[in-house]
Amino acid sequence: MSAASWIVAAIVVLLFLFSMFLAVAETAFVRMNRIRALSLADEGSKAARKLTALMERPEQTLNIVLLLVLIAQLASATLIGALLQAAAGVLALVIGIILQIVVFFVIGEVAPKTYAIQHTDRAALRVASFLYLITNFPPLRLISSGLIGLANVILPGKGLEQGPFVTEGEIRALVDEAAEEESIEAEERKLIHSIFQFGDMVVREAMEPRTDMVAIEADETIEAAIERAIEGGFSRMPVFEGTTDTIVGLVYLKDLVGLARSSRGQRPVREVMREANFVPEQKRVAELLREMQSEQFHMAIVVDEYGGTAGLVTLEDLLEEIVGEIADEYDLDEPRVERLSSGALRVPGRTPIHDVSEELGIDLPDTEWDTVGGLVFNLLGHVPEEGEQVEFQGLELCTERVQGRRIISVRISPGLERAPAGE
Repeated sequence: MSAASWIVAAIVVLLFLFSMFLAVAETAFVRMNRIRALSLADEGSKAARKLTALMERPEQTLNIVLLLVLIAQLASATLIGALLQAAAGVLALVIGIILQIVVFFVIGEVAPKTYAIQHTDRAALRVASFLYLITNFPPLRLISSGLIGLANVILPGKGLEQGPFVTEGEIRALVDEAAEEESIEAEERKLIHSIFQFGDMVVREAMEPRTDMVAIEADETIEAAIERAIEGGFSRMPVFEGTTDTIVGLVYLKDLVGLARSSRGQRPVREVMREANFVPEQKRVAELLREMQSEQFHMAIVVDEYGGTAGLVTLEDLLEEIVGEIADEYDLDEPRVERLSSGALRVPGRTPIHDVSEELGIDLPDTEWDTVGGLVFNLLGHVPEEGEQVEFQGLELCTERVQGRRIISVRISPGLERAPAGE
């Protein structure tokens, strides 16, 4: 080989090593997220601060890296082809191309990217300065922007201008990882997950159903309303005419007591009731919470698609979906999920399905039914009697207590595998 050939071979080796480095940089940058980079920056890492800055516009960095990868691979392939063809003809060129593909794939792509996946933090911090340099190098930015602009002309749209962003799933995974490493408490992990769930919930999932509402008829006396409120431990109650499907307002205990003290306790409740707020059952709870804060009301009547009363929801109900049960001196201590010595669960019929799913570690469907009682009711297809059983997803659900048409308590246990016929 001539001196020129040795120089070309050396250039090919350098391009190959550069391509390996770019493979590490690309994978590490894509797998790193801004939250993790901020966490590392808070620990005092200068490289993490550079990563944080780059992730404000990640598509800029990624486009330049991909451009350099393409240049390095095309240049090395061209030089290898020219070198082999000059040395041994077309057959050697074909063999060289095959070997090049294998070597580039295994050593130049798989190995460095696997390393970056296994050691994302370390790899990302090591390549941070290089990425920061090329991203802010004017010629590369100009070439990359020009090519992206040309692509947008050929393929109209803004898709190529968008880059990877932190998703809800990534944040949840980080929270779980932090809890496992004891960087955050288990309760903090649960609270963060509850916040994400809160954003997806609708009012129907958080409301008190109509069958459990405590309301007062509009023509009842103020003294009767006071007695009803004290018995239930409520500071406000809905007022209805005829049936609870026709809610006409709300009464506040403080208003009732004031009138009773002024010897007006025998007057009808309708004289002191206030206007009620009505919301559809499919309204997002996050939106309702903002309305309650801005318009300063603590209770809303939930209506279904036919205009009937579905239930009521309070500010406390919404907050409990984030922080868990808020018990006061009037609340009865009734656990939602009770684990029995046999390994089965006993749950009230009103228990949300997602609570049981978390307890059992399985994914029960909660799109058509919100509660365990609703699930059992629909699986059976009729109003159940006490002791009726139904199997679903390997579980045996038994109605322990039924009151009228309501399922009060359900026992959930692992279903027994049925023996083959003839045994």
